[in-house]
Amino acid sequence: MVNTQNIKPEMPVVCSQDGQFATVDHMEGDNCIKLKKDQNGQHHYIPTSWVESTDNGKVKIDRPGEEAMQKWSTSPLH
Repeated sequence: MVNTQNIKPEMPVVCSQDGQFATVDHMEGDNCIKLKKDQNGQHHYIPTSWVESTDNGKVKIDRPGEEAMQKWSTSPLH
């Protein structure tokens, strides 16, 4: 389990292939990361259960970026 207190605003979010696909806006509760707005002005949310590590100042998730972007939410997860 990753310590979610290590997830900070402005951290890059990288996929399992090490490509950055988002940036952390802030933590939304204990189990959800709110991402900065995309090029269309939309915030997205991902569950902390996807996070593998927070090493080297990055949030690394357990799936490819394309899959993450298909499954992320546009509203906070509860």
